[in-house]
Amino acid sequence: MAVFILVLVVLFVLCICSALLRWNEVRYRKKGLPPGTMGWPVFGETTEFLKQGPNFMKNQRARYGSFFKSHILGCPTIVSMDPELNRYILLNEAKGLVPGYPQSMLDILGKCNIAAVHGSTHKYMRGALLALISPTIIRDQLLPKIDDFMRSHLNNWDNHIINIQEKTKEMALLSSLKQIAGIESCSISQPFMAEFFKLVLGTLSLPIDLPGTNYRRGFQARKNIVSMLTQLIDERRASKETHEDMLGCLMRSDENRYKLTDEEIIDQIITILYSGYETVSTTSMMAVKYLHDHPRALHELRKEHLAIRERKRPEDPIDCNDLKSMRFTRAVIFETSRLATIVNGVLRKTTQDMELNGGTRQCPGKELGIAEISTFLHYFITRYR
Repeated sequence: MAVFILVLVVLFVLCICSALLRWNEVRYRKKGLPPGTMGWPVFGETTEFLKQGPNFMKNQRARYGSFFKSHILGCPTIVSMDPELNRYILLNEAKGLVPGYPQSMLDILGKCNIAAVHGSTHKYMRGALLALISPTIIRDQLLPKIDDFMRSHLNNWDNHIINIQEKTKEMALLSSLKQIAGIESCSISQPFMAEFFKLVLGTLSLPIDLPGTNYRRGFQARKNIVSMLTQLIDERRASKETHEDMLGCLMRSDENRYKLTDEEIIDQIITILYSGYETVSTTSMMAVKYLHDHPRALHELRKEHLAIRERKRPEDPIDCNDLKSMRFTRAVIFETSRLATIVNGVLRKTTQDMELNGGTRQCPGKELGIAEISTFLHYFITRYR
């Protein structure tokens, strides 16, 4: 009798599950939508997407082609893996296609995050960001900080087992933090790093605000980071000292044509940290892996960097002319980005019904990221085998 009841319960659960899946598919079966699956109500296919990563997209493309529907991170989504169509999407923000990020990302990164705004607001926020990372600023202020940090970060790695993934994650975050907060970054780096890693996980989660969820932890981490940055801003205003770093530049409203509120300054800082963290850390880690797998490329890269060192005294830093001479290094970075798919996709939202199929937005921090990765590789391959 007990076995019979158990079988009935299992059959009942299976029927309910099947009905929910069927209902969710019918719900999104609108005329004109591409083929695909929508998964469970609310959750969609988020679990498969997060677990499988790029393989999820490859598997769906094999089943449905380069243009399919899904339900990811709480949003009904159309996925395009067609190069020509993607080019059209990136070039047509003014024609009904604007940034459309998951709610978890919008909540945690802040409403003033440059990736989430569009139109005149995006233009203003982008201008404020570009003022922080212009070629002159990179040459005179940021590159010396990057060089000083990389020398220190890569020191004393010999005779140790190094987890390169952990080290490049720390490197990407702490290097950016030094550029933002200068000498004060040392005092907040450890508590800030712990909260930042929670924040990153929260942005790639379902926006379910329950205890123990990545979203709740990420949102709380944002609050803690905002509190740390607010305290830092208040202390600087009270001291009235001038600071030659990104935060100092954002706070000097009298000299800056882009006048931001404290909330906008904090969201801008979080944006800089977030956007550079994943790209710089993953590219650096994968470059080491690919160089290990391709000894000829490693030999060529080491030759380029040893030639730079031969022109310098041991204490001399990397300068802008050295960066310009790193042509093979730049090729390694670009090829690593191509092979490793560092950025898995760009998110857009339609503001009106539109027919497709048949950027104006390039990463403003690209050159700064290349400078960081190039300097990391320089000290890594000239100090270690």
